Amino acid sequence: MALSKVADAREFSDEALAAEILTAKRKLFQLRLEKATGRLETTHNFKHTRRWIAQLLTVERERELAAEEESVSEETSSETSSTVETSTVEEAIAETEPVTEEE
Repeated sequence: MALSKVADAREFSDEALAAEILTAKRKLFQLRLEKATGRLETTHNFKHTRRWIAQLLTVERERELAAEEESVSEETSSETSSTVETSTVEEAIAETEPVTEEE
């Protein structure tokens, strides 16, 4: 069995990625069960399955970080525009109000 590539995992949609993670974890459980009962003949599948799970979880985390970064950049751009609007309003108010000094 050839090792899976991380590029294969990146092609999955979010739902398919979650389903594949679940499937791989079940396969790992099945391998452990076979090992415990003495029926396991291909021990290298442990390494392959663990590696595949790690790749899938890495892709999932990359997508989470990208979504967080995108939301932060949207918040920053909206805060910048509201700051500009506030300073413009404050300048307009300062121009229209006469300055009085209290003694």
